[in-house]
Amino acid sequence: MTGARQVRIGAVLDEHLLAPALAGTSPISLPAVESLSLAFWKTVGDADFLSMADALHGRFGLSPTCLSVFGNPLASDGEAGLLVEDIASLIDVAPRLGCRLVSTFAGRVPGASVPDSLPRFREVFGPLCDRAASRGVSIAFENCRFGDTWKTGRWNIAMNPDAWELIFDALPGAPIGLEWEPAHQILALADPLVQLRAWLPRILHIHGKDAHVNRDAIALRGIVGIGKIGEERLPCDGDADWADLFAALGAAGWSGAVDVEIGATPGWTGNRALEGMRRALAGLVAARSAGSSHPAPLDAGRP
Repeated sequence: MTGARQVRIGAVLDEHLLAPALAGTSPISLPAVESLSLAFWKTVGDADFLSMADALHGRFGLSPTCLSVFGNPLASDGEAGLLVEDIASLIDVAPRLGCRLVSTFAGRVPGASVPDSLPRFREVFGPLCDRAASRGVSIAFENCRFGDTWKTGRWNIAMNPDAWELIFDALPGAPIGLEWEPAHQILALADPLVQLRAWLPRILHIHGKDAHVNRDAIALRGIVGIGKIGEERLPCDGDADWADLFAALGAAGWSGAVDVEIGATPGWTGNRALEGMRRALAGLVAARSAGSSHPAPLDAGRP
């Protein structure tokens, strides 16, 4: 495949979607599913990844594209220590599953600024990156800020391009990159297409999620009030032009995966997660087809 068609489309299987997928009762085995990621919150527990991978391969004919566990590995409590151990265990097991990518949050020293969290970031992720490099695995940092700001927060410093620059400079030559999700950047009022083109060499995996900005609310209240300026949505239901994103990916020869993350998408969680997944996959397939049939957007370059 060439152009946008070389970009795979698939699903992030979290705790709500993993069980039905393993049991063979999930209806997401559509032609669109070309990639599968496994994601956990704070801990992987006693998950048997080898058995999971065997079951998923039998069901979908796919090996995991990415293994993920999200939380704050830079905190100083026992929960963070266990999370670091889980990240290390995913790095160890990934090659056995035919997987070369592990994703997580970059974490944050609770209450500290982005720059002040960097020493702890190097302390935690330096050894993890050495471990990953020795196993042919890369680590991707998801760009969800979880309410954090530049000056303070509790979760994740990998929130925006300024922080990404510092993170990559902190570990030069390390096998690290981005698990990029346009929804988070749309809600930061960034242009996802401009950002994608600027950061594509560092993007290892993409979460398929969209967002809509409420311009009327911004016009009335600005962006520093207590109200939300927008909400996350299914891909192709928000402000991103996914056909343009696929065209840009195809033009650059990017051959990774866009995996739909239902996550906290309003209206599509719980019992509606599978319905939302089907809708999202169909939308992305149509956008990829459209992206393959028109010229790639102009290269905006790094802003």
